[in-house]
Amino acid sequence: MNTYTKAASGLYVNYFLLGMVNIILSSNMASLSEQWDTDKAGISYIISAIGIGKLLTYALSGHLSDRFGRKPLVIFAALAMGIFLVGIPLSPVYEVAFMFALLAGVANSAMDAGSYPGLVEIFPRSSGSANVMVKAFISLGAALLPFMILFFTNQGASYTYAFFVPAAIFFLNMLFLMTVTFPDHRAIVASQAAENAGQSKFLSEPRFSREGIALVIIGFTSTGLFTVAQIWLPSYGEEVLGMAADSAVKLLSYYSIGALISVLSLSILLKKMVRPVTVIVIYPIMTFIAITTILMVKVPAVAVVTAFFIGFSTAGIFQLAITIITELFWQKKGTVTGIVATAGGLAAIVMPLLTGLLSETGNIAIIFIFDAFLAVIGFAAAAFVYYRYGKIVRKSKDADIERRVLS
Repeated sequence: MNTYTKAASGLYVNYFLLGMVNIILSSNMASLSEQWDTDKAGISYIISAIGIGKLLTYALSGHLSDRFGRKPLVIFAALAMGIFLVGIPLSPVYEVAFMFALLAGVANSAMDAGSYPGLVEIFPRSSGSANVMVKAFISLGAALLPFMILFFTNQGASYTYAFFVPAAIFFLNMLFLMTVTFPDHRAIVASQAAENAGQSKFLSEPRFSREGIALVIIGFTSTGLFTVAQIWLPSYGEEVLGMAADSAVKLLSYYSIGALISVLSLSILLKKMVRPVTVIVIYPIMTFIAITTILMVKVPAVAVVTAFFIGFSTAGIFQLAITIITELFWQKKGTVTGIVATAGGLAAIVMPLLTGLLSETGNIAIIFIFDAFLAVIGFAAAAFVYYRYGKIVRKSKDADIERRVLS
């Protein structure tokens, strides 16, 4: 058993709870609107404050992760997320809630900057699988929260319990994380430097101005692709395909099922058969085909299948981009994680605004044409990374296995 399995389990619990945090405000929109005397738009601004908090602090969190280690960042993240979950239902006015939302964004950036490099160091031989499992735990948390809310509603309990229960688990997990051991990131960097002094794994040194920028672009496009799909799939089903509102909303369920199956499959395949650098090329092609199909074949039954494949092919790409960039720029894992995550955070803010403007044309299909274009950009960046990866990284046994499996 891995010496740091307990540390990894604590990180995954954080992300399971983050899945709940990601949808907890929108899931309690009516109660929170009444509490703060605002409307749905006001709650959406609170949600956007989380994205702003992430975007403003990702770079700093990455630097702190490399300087002080992964453990302090993830402990702080659990504490701050718990405070957010307690603070939101207790906020007497809108402005106070906005500040708590900013804190949640800061916590999210700290969680990413500490966890992704931490998982790479805990599972050096299967870092792609380890990081992709983050997406699986986020999806599980998001799937469980509605049932939790329904349970408390059926019991006649206050909506605040849906906040307090995950907050309590965050605080308990924080205490647990304080007791576990993480790999010494400085010792790992020194060890890798010593190995490279003998024979570097690189034929030539990676350059951030080339491979790094391409991976940052993938961080942006991958986040943009699933953000657009999550927001607009129901509207497309209802307005373009003529589906009933409840049937159109179910497209998100098929999307989520596809995403979950994808990350579970990747967690197995990445260990033995396929490299992350291959997956990031194949998935955008699948996304483009699925989006093109839903645009050209306007049949509800086909939309169900394409929603599944859009979810399948957009899941895990962001995590794999981080896996690859931390492999190439191993001296500064936290810093490069923060940069890619900043690009993803920017996409999470820009895409809703941009697609909202596109929706004002009255033609929802334009949004998915734009989404297809985004997939093409993601593929181009991934193809460049794949090409450069083959040029700068020494061939390994894993690459030979992959070629035999795919041939």
